[in-house]
Amino acid sequence: MSQPRQLSLGAFLIRNGHHVAGWRYPDNVLDDDPFAVYKEAAQLAEAAHFDAVFFADAVTAAAGPAGLEPLTLLSALAAVTKRIGLIGTATTTYNEPYHIARKFASLDQISRGRSGWNLVTSDNASESANFGLPQHVPHAERYARAREFYDVVTGLWDTWEEGAFLNDKEKGIWFDRSKLHTLDHHGKYFNVAGPLNVARSPQGRPVIVQAGGSETGRELAAETAEVVFTAHPTLSSAQAFYQDLKGRLAKYGRQPESLKIMPGIFSIVGRTQAEAEAKFNKLQELVDPESGLALLGRMIGNFDLSPYPIDGPLPELPLTDNGQQSRQKLLTELAQGEHLTIRQLYLRIAGGRGHLTVIGTPETVADKIQEWFEQGGADGFNVMAPWLPGGLRDFTELVVPELQRRGIFRTQYQGSTLREHLGLKKPVNRYSKA
Repeated sequence: MSQPRQLSLGAFLIRNGHHVAGWRYPDNVLDDDPFAVYKEAAQLAEAAHFDAVFFADAVTAAAGPAGLEPLTLLSALAAVTKRIGLIGTATTTYNEPYHIARKFASLDQISRGRSGWNLVTSDNASESANFGLPQHVPHAERYARAREFYDVVTGLWDTWEEGAFLNDKEKGIWFDRSKLHTLDHHGKYFNVAGPLNVARSPQGRPVIVQAGGSETGRELAAETAEVVFTAHPTLSSAQAFYQDLKGRLAKYGRQPESLKIMPGIFSIVGRTQAEAEAKFNKLQELVDPESGLALLGRMIGNFDLSPYPIDGPLPELPLTDNGQQSRQKLLTELAQGEHLTIRQLYLRIAGGRGHLTVIGTPETVADKIQEWFEQGGADGFNVMAPWLPGGLRDFTELVVPELQRRGIFRTQYQGSTLREHLGLKKPVNRYSKA
């Protein structure tokens, strides 16, 4: 008898939580040791049997003083967790393939098969100033570079076949040289010889994650991604995205189950509806206009909104080539459709930033998750706690047991690798396949 389809859950961790005023919330823990907060949050998520923790990245001051480099942070978390997956972001625009291949392969070895790489192309134009470039790389070129970058990284990850290391002390044979392969890649953007000096991990190679929602981003995801993080405020938009992306897989010889689609969910949970709404209202009261404008400006393509009346409409904006095209379109349509002022719009996205937002009891939140999961809107969710660690604890202690009672989320881990948690097949080394 086959097992019923199981929900995937990731914990999307930001130092002060996802609400723009989360750092001001009374229960938020502010100290000079951000790792202690991340450690507690990761262990909360692991105790609740989450698939993974996830860290975004930005190489500008927008990340704040607690914007720790994800690979360093995840390596430390690998030492204080045992089962939970560890997904980190690294841009293909301001890195080199050999660096990324080696770092994530190392994390995969350290964690014994729990790592995932969130492949992004850098939507923040200001990042270019930190890498000696006069301007940000255009959108189309970023994605062309990313496609070749993926080929190089996955090629390097196939350097060693399964069973390459014999460790035969008596015969003096450390490894089977016939199972060592040099990449020798020559392309438009990269020339990389290889081989990689990190062995293959228990899950074969790190899981590939992406988050692009533009046409180009969707096509790249359909060809290469194994998990997609996405933002949708309504079930209808989530269903359309889900059907579109899953429908693109066949032309690349892929099955629908080979790609997990996980929208973000921003939830504030209370034992009663009134308690949940009181928490939300407190957070909204703590939003200052400067922070709200800065958040909205970043989300719509790094536009400066300060010259415009805060209680006036969102101005007409050109489609950005440097920012988040899908998010800009989503927020512009939201503002126009509901006739929101700039202030109303930044308050609307102060927590969820365009993701599904649910304020309510554990049953209310579980109802929404189950509806999207069972009606073709999601394979799982990336949980965006409003503040840490209390906001995540509310979800793990109140919502997760409700999901488990409904039989759609695990009560214990069935495997040890991230691929096993997600129900993804272990990839076959291209040389073994040949």
